[in-house]
Amino acid sequence: MERPTRRRPRRRTVIIASAVATVLTLSSAAAWAADRYVIAHVQIDDVAAYEAENSPTTVGETDGATDPGDAVLTETSYTDGRATVEITKVVTGSVESTVTAFVADVVLTDATALRSAFAHNQFGENITELTSSIAEDNDAVFAINGDYYGFRDTGIVIRNGVVYRDEPARTGLVFFTDGSVDVYDETTTTADDLLAAGAWNTLSFGPAIVEDGEVIDGIEDIEVDTNFGNHSIQGDQPRTAVGVIDDNHVVFVVVDGRQPGYSEGVTLTELADIFVDLGVTTAYNLDGGGSSTMYFAGDLLNSPSNGGERATSDILYLAG
Repeated sequence: MERPTRRRPRRRTVIIASAVATVLTLSSAAAWAADRYVIAHVQIDDVAAYEAENSPTTVGETDGATDPGDAVLTETSYTDGRATVEITKVVTGSVESTVTAFVADVVLTDATALRSAFAHNQFGENITELTSSIAEDNDAVFAINGDYYGFRDTGIVIRNGVVYRDEPARTGLVFFTDGSVDVYDETTTTADDLLAAGAWNTLSFGPAIVEDGEVIDGIEDIEVDTNFGNHSIQGDQPRTAVGVIDDNHVVFVVVDGRQPGYSEGVTLTELADIFVDLGVTTAYNLDGGGSSTMYFAGDLLNSPSNGGERATSDILYLAG
């Protein structure tokens, strides 16, 4: 008797096809993520040359500018004719609630002495370098990490009097050549308008945490970005922020965190309280977490939460 023909099962074929589709989808997602958040996209290859060509203000040409003069450096301070910085380490709490912070009190004679620098002297996305390395590349005596502009493609980015990006998106901070510093809504202005008003540097991160000398309500609920990897900045975290005491007088604070027994970190409200105690009128949060770093006189002062420095895209600094 002739045996009936057996049909081969198609289930394996369907499973294989489904698995291939899944792999292709995951590969596509991984490629997109790598391109968006990992692969460097250089837009300006030589920032120093670009600024020399485009800067409307030469360092030292602002009102009240002075010659750098003789510099004096100690273990905790630096002064020259353009700026003075004094460093203080502050430890509060006890046992598991310990918080360790570093405060840099900066008084400027020349507002343009506070400068910005990009990783590898390049502008673009995902270009990173250690804070200390960027500082050394620019002969900085003092530096902190900036706003990690290269993580995103939005925001108004003006650095050292030159426009690099004009994509308004959030609350920003602007340093002017007259020494004043303001929090502003990026969506209500343009980079050119800010430059015409005397903008020297802008930062695009946030949120603002102190206004008129008081802690701003609701800062714990703010999301800086809605893109992958930076949704919220709540909880006890390492922090970097800047506060304004008066024209040409600012304070930078770096708080270590995620290190029980040494420093737990702080919430945004607790960070704001630190600045209120320092007597600021305004304070603004910068990139934190593993990026939080303070550099002075060739040394990294704080203890980053990653066990070492994390590469970032930019710094604010004073040249020695």
